[in-house]
Amino acid sequence: MDAITMLRDDHKAVKRLFRAFERLDDDDTRGRRKLVDDMIRELSVHAYIEEKVFYPAVRAADPDAEDMVLEALEEHHIVKWTLSELEDLAPSDEHFTAKVTVLIESVQHHAEEEESDLFPSVRKHIGRKDLVALGEALADAKRDAPATPQPRAA
Repeated sequence: MDAITMLRDDHKAVKRLFRAFERLDDDDTRGRRKLVDDMIRELSVHAYIEEKVFYPAVRAADPDAEDMVLEALEEHHIVKWTLSELEDLAPSDEHFTAKVTVLIESVQHHAEEEESDLFPSVRKHIGRKDLVALGEALADAKRDAPATPQPRAA
């Protein structure tokens, strides 16, 4: 699987978690906790593989993508801090739903920018064979990726 297809699949998986969270009743604290823990795991792994493998490859292949990559890294930073706060926040806390809502909005914005701006640029600068190799590198990185947010990671 090529790198962009893999990352789009990750986006879809996270969006499914978001929709499931939005459908839950406010009093279903167990369900809300489980979905947020799933979001934390999925988004932590996704951020890790993009930061360690995908973005460096994009920067090397397309110097014009530098601003997009730097913005994406800053968006990751904010998301990872939010995830780290959600790790310790009880679903009954009055800030829990608001924090998850902000997380969802931030991640959706980030994914839309990647899919509409960054990914098309990457496809122009990285050939199909190299995108498949990059996808394999992303899959390898997923096996070693932390399942918790690392907001202080560079």
